[in-house]
Amino acid sequence: METVGGLLRGWRHGRQLSQLDLALAAGVSPRYVSLVETGRSRPSADMVLRLAARLEVPLRHRNRLLVAAGFAPRYRERPLDEPDMSAVRDAVSRVLRAHEPYPALVMDGRWNVVMTNAPVDHFLAYVDPELLVPPLNMVRLGLDPRGLASRIVNLAEVRSFLRARLSRQIARTGDPAVAALYDEFFAADGPDGQRPPPESEVATPMIFRFQEGELSLFSTITTFGTPQDITLDEISIESYYPSDAASAELLRGLADAGADAGADATP
Repeated sequence: METVGGLLRGWRHGRQLSQLDLALAAGVSPRYVSLVETGRSRPSADMVLRLAARLEVPLRHRNRLLVAAGFAPRYRERPLDEPDMSAVRDAVSRVLRAHEPYPALVMDGRWNVVMTNAPVDHFLAYVDPELLVPPLNMVRLGLDPRGLASRIVNLAEVRSFLRARLSRQIARTGDPAVAALYDEFFAADGPDGQRPPPESEVATPMIFRFQEGELSLFSTITTFGTPQDITLDEISIESYYPSDAASAELLRGLADAGADAGADATP
């Protein structure tokens, strides 16, 4: 049976903090942290959440800490398609549409795609239908030979970048589903694998080769600030931008061609 003290100690070790570090951050004594971790003191729900916040524990795992301490979970998890999430869904949809003609999508914490804008359809047109069966996973989409891997010119760099991102995410969240995804694509690389130098991680482009020409993109990630819902805590908006003028022109051309095709199909 897991204990709140054992879980907190695990998160503290994962963050490479001493009991003194955590105590100073949370405004308590190192002795109190020790008593909680060894089970000799039972923290209040507010104290559990204070310690979890200082440890940057994801909301999903804060619920687990609360339950282990004998309290009810504090954070709800509601799918984006639920009626009471309509305001959030509409806001995200506006962000996606505003980014056109450049591609953008929404992912959950396990790299599953939950929303996309229209330009993403051009990329999905080259993907094996088997990979498009929900949930569509971004890592598989990019690295599976049936996905976009055969069209990524700098696949080795992209693999290294994704490997580093997944590795950091596992360390931050401890999510076993993300760990399984990492093992699926990177376990054969060994413990060190191919890691890009730090400077290349700042903006590693993805270069695609399509029949219309080469397309170079870099991405930014947007997350929700101070979320109180597990879904909002875990989703992110991945927005792609052209790395050069030729890529920008190509994306605009694809958007215009799609608009013309839609107009021709209108009865």
